Amino acid sequence: MLLLAMGTRHRHIPSSFADISATGVGPKGQAGHTKLISHTDRLQQQLWEVADGVWCLVGNGLSNQTFVRGPKGIIAIDTGECHEEMAAALSLLRERTDDPIAAIIYTHFHYVDGTKAILETQEKPDIPIWGHAKIEQNRRKYGMEVSAVAARGLVYQFGMGLPEEGPDSVINAGLGLAFRNSDHAPYTPGFVKPTNIFTEPQKIDLAGLQVELTPAPSDADDSITIWFPELKLCVNNLVWPAFFNIFAIRGEEYRDPRVLLEGLDHILTLNPTYLIGTHGPPLSGGETISHEVTNYRDGIQFLWDQSVRGINLGLTSDELTSFVQLPDHFQDSYLTSQLYGVVEHHIRQIFTGLRGWFDGDEANLFPSEPARRAEKLIDGFGGRERVRSHINAAVENDDLRWAIELCSWLVRPSQEPLLDFDAVGQEDQQLLADCLRKVAQRTTSANVRNWCLTRALEREQALDLSRHRIHRFSEHVVLNNPASSSVHALKVLLIPELAEEREMEMLWEFSNGEKTGLRIRNQVAVPTNGEDANIRIALTHETWAKVLGRKIFLPEALSSNMISTDVDTNEVLAFFAMFDHTSLNQ
Repeated sequence: MLLLAMGTRHRHIPSSFADISATGVGPKGQAGHTKLISHTDRLQQQLWEVADGVWCLVGNGLSNQTFVRGPKGIIAIDTGECHEEMAAALSLLRERTDDPIAAIIYTHFHYVDGTKAILETQEKPDIPIWGHAKIEQNRRKYGMEVSAVAARGLVYQFGMGLPEEGPDSVINAGLGLAFRNSDHAPYTPGFVKPTNIFTEPQKIDLAGLQVELTPAPSDADDSITIWFPELKLCVNNLVWPAFFNIFAIRGEEYRDPRVLLEGLDHILTLNPTYLIGTHGPPLSGGETISHEVTNYRDGIQFLWDQSVRGINLGLTSDELTSFVQLPDHFQDSYLTSQLYGVVEHHIRQIFTGLRGWFDGDEANLFPSEPARRAEKLIDGFGGRERVRSHINAAVENDDLRWAIELCSWLVRPSQEPLLDFDAVGQEDQQLLADCLRKVAQRTTSANVRNWCLTRALEREQALDLSRHRIHRFSEHVVLNNPASSSVHALKVLLIPELAEEREMEMLWEFSNGEKTGLRIRNQVAVPTNGEDANIRIALTHETWAKVLGRKIFLPEALSSNMISTDVDTNEVLAFFAMFDHTSLNQ
């Protein structure tokens, strides 16, 4: 039975990227899959009047802004990624109604940075803001400890470094036209924290309407589903205008399909007449919504069930992507088409999320160091020229998977830094870039296309993303969070070799009264309250934000008394020299 089931082992190739016949040309000269090009029409800017007094703005940014009118005013749902985005949404809303904004609801932490644009227009700015209790924590996490990789992942996934027009330019972002609307520059942050937080289902009255708020983890564990029973309206962050991303190519924490199914089943029990998502056009009609949401949740269950089946049979992660094939009928709806991510990546993520990184392949138990492995493989093939000939043959045979793997051997530098593209010959870089570009032009996935083109341009030295491999603190993120959170985030920047046999503790005393500390011991930096510190510094939160934001270097801040201390400044400098942050250790 297993051998029969695996007879279709190569069907995942066209579902991830097709042959050259699928490539078309977009309005800006983009070379890409015709399905991805046509998907752009669904994402164009439009203020949809979903029902009487219900508006959903699509295409203003990556996410939608939704407005629901009640007897006492408008409920605004999500505020976009900046002040300018929300201001543009309000301007369009005012063409339909002058009713005041009476309340704000956040569906999750991704699209909450335009709230100040609402509050600045209100006679009574102290309107209630409802959101999950984890929103602030999640914003802080992405802006502090993992800020470098989070920012870099966005650049790759959304093609933020790609040209504005031509074959390599962005077609769309899968869920929206682009990560950000260029009309909204300079993207002023305007987050306001929720005034009402919760972790359990809530039934409340907002603007004279009954509203039910239900936690529904999605691509964020603070996502909620919003139900207006009087309007038969559901607003959610589960049903996207593309097959759900169990795996995000930018890198994210595991999104458990079992939890997603609970949220989707909840939507089905509501039997909505109107369904609005955080992305894409709204859906209307109970029968249509029931069919589409059922199909959507069943596609996710199919991946989970068949992945677990394959894992139980003993398949490795690589074998699993061939074994689990999403049935063709799911391609009948754009909602379950691979226009954002690709199924074979989702299957790998299910394996890793369920069982961890080791998939039972003996070669993966103690793999060789990548650079040494590449050298051995090249030698085994008969040298670099021989490998290049195999690459050319693979490309001629349209076997891009094998060609990319062979190219990866040739471009693997044997010296530090491992991602120094200049350390490898340009001929081999170009070979890999050409293969990546072919995949980009044939995939329906916006994520995969943007990732491949971004890496191709890097390989061709047409795009420099080195600054995104350096940990960066945004000045406004530091200021908008407790000072202790950015101090404690330094623990992930400690250079252990420089902390060997060192034990010391520093106390930060901020002018607003906040105190916090870090203790160096056993080559880690442990967050403390600073009470036992042998080094003390005093400063303002604003100064600390400027230092972390690289607006001012530590020696200058010390010499100008922006930072004061009760010890020799060399001790302060020696403490900070152990951290991998240029404004602290130079």
